[in-house]
Amino acid sequence: MDSHIETPPDDEHESAYSGLLVNDAHWAFGTDFEDPLAGVDTTIPDGVDAATLGTYALMLGDDSLVMSHRVSEWTSNAPDLEDDIALSNIALDLLGQARLLLARAAKADESLVPVLPEGSPAPPEDALAFFREAHQLRNVRLAELVNGDFAEATVRVLLFSVWRLAVWERLHSSRDHVLAAVAAKGVKELAYHRDYAARWFVTLAQGTDESRRRLLAALEELWPLWPELFDTHPVEAAAAEAGVGVDPATVREAAEGVLDQVLAAADVASPASPRRSGVLGRTGRDGMHGEPLSRMLAEMQSVARAHPRGLW
Repeated sequence: MDSHIETPPDDEHESAYSGLLVNDAHWAFGTDFEDPLAGVDTTIPDGVDAATLGTYALMLGDDSLVMSHRVSEWTSNAPDLEDDIALSNIALDLLGQARLLLARAAKADESLVPVLPEGSPAPPEDALAFFREAHQLRNVRLAELVNGDFAEATVRVLLFSVWRLAVWERLHSSRDHVLAAVAAKGVKELAYHRDYAARWFVTLAQGTDESRRRLLAALEELWPLWPELFDTHPVEAAAAEAGVGVDPATVREAAEGVLDQVLAAADVASPASPRRSGVLGRTGRDGMHGEPLSRMLAEMQSVARAHPRGLW
């Protein structure tokens, strides 16, 4: 996994990427591509269970990894060049976050890392990305759905980023130095993702009859997965109790308040469709996923699995 991206120009506002490649221990970004966490304090905070911290970081990393891949599938397929670049940058932001979070998971709990063929040079974060099966991933199900049309991409990025930003605005106070640094930097990226999707949401809603029809259909399709984002998994509860994580249930009011503003601006009502149930009560956080994730991983992991001793 390579999270390197070019720093975009910044005229008036602080760039989300400013200092990205600076070797500053305060930030867990780009210090060394052999070890993405080089120079960052990776000590487990006092009183924190390493397995809990590792699994919590894994959950966050899997969200970013899977969502990044889905958004990246829009590269060269977006409606115009500007949106092609915007969606590609969103995918790269998420990929960079995934690399750091998976690296943190591996540092906290080495038992999470798959056993690779002898001689494989893959770093731990790559092993976690490319050598796990679908049931071993802990991402929310919203991230893994097969892409639909551009309206669907708009709604999905909006829902994901509104929820994720609400979580990370609190996560930057984590007792874990790595999670705090990733979240503090990531809020700027997620704010851009949210604003990009919100602008398109309003544009499509107030555009043509066809654009509004597609937007409403996408919202109706994805809405049943919105409540799942705020379910509290036992690992999330334990991480929050230890002061290293965030209980997603505690940010629901804030996230829904932001989303309500977007819906109001677009003159769109919240759908009444019921939440999507899990399988025997299990959802993405428990490793219960749909067939689309298995197909996505088969493509995403094919080269690494075919050449596990390869150097890139």
